Amino acid sequence: MSDDLVSVRMMIAAKSLPDRELWRQAANLATVPIEPAEVETTAEAAQMLERAGIDIVLLDAEFPEPHRSAIAQASRSARTRPIVVLSAVKDSDVFGIDGDGVVTKPSSLAEAQYLIDRILRARLPNRVLVVDDSSTMRSIVRKILTATRFPLEVAEAEEGNAALARLRDGNFDIIFLDYNMPGLNGLDTLAEIRRDHPRLEVVMITSTQDEAMASRVRAAGAAAFLKKPFFPSDIDAVLHAFCGMRPIPARG
Repeated sequence: MSDDLVSVRMMIAAKSLPDRELWRQAANLATVPIEPAEVETTAEAAQMLERAGIDIVLLDAEFPEPHRSAIAQASRSARTRPIVVLSAVKDSDVFGIDGDGVVTKPSSLAEAQYLIDRILRARLPNRVLVVDDSSTMRSIVRKILTATRFPLEVAEAEEGNAALARLRDGNFDIIFLDYNMPGLNGLDTLAEIRRDHPRLEVVMITSTQDEAMASRVRAAGAAAFLKKPFFPSDIDAVLHAFCGMRPIPARG
């Protein structure tokens, strides 16, 4: 994530004053400067979205319909389209809402602060490294990543040693790492990454259908494990988790 000092404008839409206060306090403790603004009605939310460049909307699921959907739709029509994050006790509370993700409603300041620091990743640029000896697979993953809602800068490496060289030359936030590569394989590359870049999130990719391998990879420090063939929705779920969210469930 970019280390440049920025200021993020966050609209907190919640009916409950304690809920708004909790999010506001957490925003004031965030690792990036945040300008929090609180609203408790649909009209206030619409006015703020119309006149201000809001970056993130935190929308409490306790807003009754159709007001909740109206705020989400107003966010979609805003000049600077914000990230819309639903806060809910359970995911079923937000079925079909047009938002970017859902988080479990926090019950403490520490939980709210953690969530806001993760949600910020959905708005600020993140650097992604795709490592695979197959140029076709690198191209597929790049295409999926660049089509997402999240602001990502994508780079590539064709094998483990090349990946480590890229990491020495620049900062990355998340890496998609193939397990089966010539030379330095994925597990060995992961061990090197964990030693030199402990905060970098690694997603291991493999065509091997082996649950024991998945356990070994996670024990070695991978944040997620994808089996080939995978789909855009699988990478989307990984990116949501990276930003502390889950995809909003569709009505089925």
